[in-house]
Amino acid sequence: MANEHRAGFVNIVGNPNVGKSTLMNDLVGERVSIITAKAQTTRHRIMGIVNTDDYQIVFSDTPGVLSPKYKLQKSMLDFSEGALTDADVLLYVTDVVEDPEKNAEFLAKVAKEKIPVLLVINKIDLLKGQDDLVTIVTKWKERLPNAEIFPTSAKEHFNVQNLMGRIVDLLPECPPYFGKDALTDKPARFFVTEIIREKILLNYDKEVPYSVEVIVEKFDESDDAIHIMAVIYVERDSQKGIIIGRGGSMLKKVGIDARKDIATFFGKRIFLEMFVKVEPNWRNRENKLRSFGYMD
Repeated sequence: MANEHRAGFVNIVGNPNVGKSTLMNDLVGERVSIITAKAQTTRHRIMGIVNTDDYQIVFSDTPGVLSPKYKLQKSMLDFSEGALTDADVLLYVTDVVEDPEKNAEFLAKVAKEKIPVLLVINKIDLLKGQDDLVTIVTKWKERLPNAEIFPTSAKEHFNVQNLMGRIVDLLPECPPYFGKDALTDKPARFFVTEIIREKILLNYDKEVPYSVEVIVEKFDESDDAIHIMAVIYVERDSQKGIIIGRGGSMLKKVGIDARKDIATFFGKRIFLEMFVKVEPNWRNRENKLRSFGYMD
């Protein structure tokens, strides 16, 4: 008798900058979440789907847990807390430098979970020796006594296969939730906005990248090319000037970098037009957060 098909939702939670997106991309095998060295890169819950003949795993990468300072961050925290309620397996990701006391309130909720929790201690390539790892594991065992612990390095692909094997073991027997050719539940336009946002995070300093939202207003696809028109929203006129740069130089650089990655992602020639508009205080305006997809 053939093995029953397994399927389930695996949600990835944790504080900003511990490597959740890098880990998810390694597990999914595709570049689904944007990765930068800046905190708060992921704003939405992003699903990446892994299919084989025997199983389907629906991974969900969530925004890093933080104390909200404005309505956008409150919405991001809601995404992360929602991830505790609808998973079959929970991956709590930390790293070797993070203080286990950080966001103790959220951690206490994770400790009470009835579903399997896998604690991923990422970035172990930064450790000098085995003794350091033992100390860190001991600290985390006190915080999450029921969790299974997986020391990993997502960047170096260390121990990720073992983690994947354990996830598959924990999946319930169930038919697939999505078509077997699906990679993600997000539309193509979503990944264009994420790539452009990543390039903005990499090219600008300080507060500017966090005041930016990107909307794709046109996405016309043919057999060998895609014509894209995207609008970059900022909160103030001064930010608009910074994004555009002298003589349009900064916006041009972002466009060149983004077009390259979008072409790789879709495997087609890309024609990309970008415009910058001011939308005052959008991070605190519910109608704008709703139109940008942060609230139902």
